[in-house]
Amino acid sequence: MRSGFNPNKDQLQQSSGFTHQVLIPVYIPTHQDYFKDSFEVLKCCLESLEKTVHCNTFITVVNNGSSLKVRAYLDDLLATGKIHELIHTTNIGKINAILKGLSGHDFELVTIADADVFFCSGWQEATYEIFKAFPKAGAVAPLSFPTFLKYYTAPIWADHWSSGRLNFEPVKDPESLQAFAKSIGNSNFYNDAHLEKQLVLTNGEVKAGVGSGHFVNTYRGALFDPPAGKYSPYQLGGDSETVFVDQPVMDSGLYRLATLNGYALHMGNTLEPWMQDKLQELEKSDKTTVDIRWNKLRVSPLRNWWVKLTFKVLTRRPIWNRLLRSKGLSANQVRNY
Repeated sequence: MRSGFNPNKDQLQQSSGFTHQVLIPVYIPTHQDYFKDSFEVLKCCLESLEKTVHCNTFITVVNNGSSLKVRAYLDDLLATGKIHELIHTTNIGKINAILKGLSGHDFELVTIADADVFFCSGWQEATYEIFKAFPKAGAVAPLSFPTFLKYYTAPIWADHWSSGRLNFEPVKDPESLQAFAKSIGNSNFYNDAHLEKQLVLTNGEVKAGVGSGHFVNTYRGALFDPPAGKYSPYQLGGDSETVFVDQPVMDSGLYRLATLNGYALHMGNTLEPWMQDKLQELEKSDKTTVDIRWNKLRVSPLRNWWVKLTFKVLTRRPIWNRLLRSKGLSANQVRNY
């Protein structure tokens, strides 16, 4: 029998004060073979995150079917206030775990990161700078991906293909590109052309790399409301990231951008001495708020059709090659880009 009146009924939610969510799905089912060092890598990831974010950052971890040892560690982080939300589930796949972490929240910005990301000092400030300078920014990565200049970047090309604001410039931080290539076990992931020049969008004094990857990215929170769907059939890969995190950015007419300097490192599944050394160098962010004025998202099917058509025309081989030359690549670089 129910007695009395629930005092929370019909009451609006009170503001939590948090403006930026960082969401990390974790899948470490064992501590052998491929996952031998993954637990220690996870510890470095979360410690680097805690040390570099501002006080209004809400940290969500989704335990996607990890071992009891990992579960106990995460429970302790929640109990001590080092993370703000912990969701335990069986292995339901990366995107489905992310969807659980997004549910029930409304943040201005959402960073989605793998559990092997090392966050460097200043990553939030550098990300915010790009969101402020480019009102159409929808996703910003804290490191550059020169090879992603065509990956769901149609709105950038449609808006700026003839603009002097979009040009190839010398790569500002080739060391971060080489570090990423090494971390995925492929030192030749970037060729000489990629390490020499990258496509850059400029607005006043602020510059951003065109294109962004997946292992860590910050999105406008409004992109996930309403979500693209509530379920993905894939454990990992397939079209899951395309449908849930890439397509919404482009369909909203927004840009995928990146910082020119590297503010995040990919650790992979192997613990290395540099990780502990770098943890000692990290500095807490002194930011207190996101402080960005947002334009309302407007999805226009007609504009989307025009943007995709324009991009399709621009990326036809003869036109594309001439376009890249006009933007600052040499003939040899065009052949290798």
